[in-house]
Formats: sequence, structure tokens, C-alpha cells
Amino acid sequence: MSHSVELHNIGMVFGRTRAVSDVSFTVEAGEFFSILGPSGCGKTTILRVVAGFLQPSEGKVLIGGRDMAGLGPDQRPTAMIFQSLALFPLMPVWENIAFGLEARGVSKAERRRKAGELLKLIALDGYGDRMPGELSGGQRQRVAIARALAVEPQVLLLDEPLSALDLKLRQHMRSELRALQKRTGVTFIYITHDQSEALAMSDRVAVMSDGILQQVGAPRDLYDNPATPFVATFVGETNVISGKVAAMENGVAIVDSVLGPLRGRAGPGLSAGDAARLYVRPEALAAGGSGANRLVATVERIDFEGAFALAHGTLEDGSRLIASISSTELGEAPAIGTQASFAFREANAVVLGDG
Repeated sequence: MSHSVELHNIGMVFGRTRAVSDVSFTVEAGEFFSILGPSGCGKTTILRVVAGFLQPSEGKVLIGGRDMAGLGPDQRPTAMIFQSLALFPLMPVWENIAFGLEARGVSKAERRRKAGELLKLIALDGYGDRMPGELSGGQRQRVAIARALAVEPQVLLLDEPLSALDLKLRQHMRSELRALQKRTGVTFIYITHDQSEALAMSDRVAVMSDGILQQVGAPRDLYDNPATPFVATFVGETNVISGKVAAMENGVAIVDSVLGPLRGRAGPGLSAGDAARLYVRPEALAAGGSGANRLVATVERIDFEGAFALAHGTLEDGSRLIASISSTELGEAPAIGTQASFAFREANAVVLGDG
């Protein structure tokens, strides 16, 4: 069985430094939930509060509906995987996996049996007698996960566990972690600064900045409907155009900018007269387009990325523009050093207050 996790108005103060301010959200039982943000935003502090390594300065944590106040890590239905993995180098793999069971007084035969089950679960059947040093980085990562699952936690807490792996292995482990979470049904709370990691694996994502919770939502919702300027710029690449809201029409904001009037979906709390910024993703820009939402840029370079290319340019006001071009359309891409127009639909842009 997995448990839900509820955070109610969590605050954390270290001396004169406030690391977390009034954070509240609920992780549903069996959910893969990520906390995303840059270094120092408070995400690991939140994870350590849930684990019981830190007692919050304010607020409370409920796991499975039970208040965790005063309960340490060994008294909570959680297990935690650290960035360092911390496998015991002189212990064979099966003993590493079963270490938590030994601490609980489980017999050697039962520990070996349980370790064997978990080795099958992580696709390392037959590796039990190997030493950690004989395994690849991805295999050691799976062993650390199996060790955490051995004590049958209702909530598994993962603190940037893939950050030490190379890009290809990280991408492979994302899919493995996601599949493993679905097979076990355990609630996962995953900490990362890597937006692509959070978007690829999670049912929902909480975005944090400077100790403040910015937004919680499904990955696609965060990408398409950012609620704050920070989320709009941190989650995915985007183009930003500053201006002032001239008018509002049926949920569409008309922004008066130095590049001319531009239209986009109005974000929360926006009113005519507000200073605002329009955000439009590179893939929403069509080269050679025309119409109301048209930007003219001088193309400076085109970076080939494989399936697509990114055209980098400068707009008339000196600001930067990035447009995505499919690799199949590269032959029609604007030439470097020339001026080109890029258009977008109002439905593909969002306007947020400049606050």
C-alpha cells in the first residue's frame, strides 16, 4: 500500500535565513510527484522535512493522514535515496539490498529471498553476489532503489538520484524509474533541477523558487499554462516580449509593445493597463508567417539539434528570439544574416503580469 503526503503551510528557518515559506500541496497515494527548481530553492529542504531529518519551523506534514510531528526518519513509512547512493563497497549486492531488513532482525534466509525478488524487479537477477564496484552506474542506481524498496516504504523519496549519470544513462533510467514506480505502486517524491527529467517522468510537478511554491500541475499544464513568470521561463525554452496590456477581449490580452500590438491568452489576475510580458515557445513560431502576431528578427545562427534546429536571432528592439525549425524544413530556413518574419497564433502565447 502507498500513502498520500500532505504539506500544510510548511516553513523552514535556519538562523536568520528562511529556506522555505508557506508551502502547501498534497501528493496522492501512488503518484509520481516531482519537486522542480534551481539549486537553493528549498526543494531538498522540503524532502528532508517529509523524511523526518528536519522538523519544520512552521506547519505540519501528514503521511497517510497521520501527523508526523515529532517522528524521526525511522518512525515514518518512508525511505530515501540520496544523490550519492551510499552503497557499501565491501558488501555484495544482495546484502546491500537487504541491509535495512537485517537492522530489523529479519533472518538471513528471508533477507536473501527478499533480495532475490527485488533483483528480479530491477532486472538484475543473478547479480546478487557481485560487488558494487563491478556494476555500472545505472546498475548501482537500481540497487539503491531496491535497497530502499526492501523495507516496504509507503513513500519513496529521491534526492536528484540521476544527476551523476551521463546523459544517455539518465534518459534510460528515467523510463526505468517510471516503469518501476508503476509496477510497485509506491508513492514517489522526486527532487530535480532538470526540467526535462521532471516533465518526462511525473504525474504532477511542483515548481519552486527562492523557497516559494510557484505552481503545481501536470507537466503539460505547466508547460502550456504557466501561472507565474518564473514558471514560464524555467520550464522549457521561451521568448519573452515586454509591454503593457492595452485591452482584454474574451480571455485574450492585447499587449502594446515596441514591436507593435501582440495578442496572447491572458494569465491569472491580468487587467488592462498592467505592465506585462508575453511568452511564446520556440516551436510556436512559424518562419515566414504573417498576420497580427508577427515578429521580425535578424537571423544570427542556426543550431542543428538532430530532429530539429534552433534559429537564433535579434528582434527590432534588440531582444533575443529563438525559433524551432523541423529538420525536414531546414532547406527552407531563413539565411543567416537576413531578416525573417516569425508568426504565432494567440492561442500559443500566454501573457502574464510583470510582477
